[in-house]
Amino acid sequence: MTNAMRQQAAPLAPRSIATPMEARQLADGLMKVMNDLLAIIEQETALVRAGNIREAIKLEPPKADISKRYITMITLLKLSQNYLASTTPDLLQALRKHHDVFRAMLQVNLTVLATAHAVSEGIVRGVNAEVQRRNAPQTYTAAGRQAQPARANMTPLVISRSL
Repeated sequence: MTNAMRQQAAPLAPRSIATPMEARQLADGLMKVMNDLLAIIEQETALVRAGNIREAIKLEPPKADISKRYITMITLLKLSQNYLASTTPDLLQALRKHHDVFRAMLQVNLTVLATAHAVSEGIVRGVNAEVQRRNAPQTYTAAGRQAQPARANMTPLVISRSL
């Protein structure tokens, strides 16, 4: 690989902002990215709550793209935090407030996703227990207790993760 190819393959390191105009552009860009991500997350939350998992999965590619943009913007904000604090503290404060709302909305989404995961896991475990119970021979030990099924009697449960 030549040096030119390495330079093209390596992403450019973000640099700290240096002017009030760049600070405003950073703030506007970050607010837009957070709003875009919130819009997709709210849509995903609504779909998962309604049980439309297939539709929610289709939101993954745009969500990943916007998330990458969000990470880039946050990295730039961290690099520029000292400049923003000294020149535009009101703008930095507004960004922090907006980010707090953003985090609260993310928490709601994560709660919905965790609930959906727990419910689906409970269903799968219940189905597996029923399948194992039906496949196990109903025998008794010499002491009159129900025998535990041997490992050979266990039937694996196969799940397709593709919807």
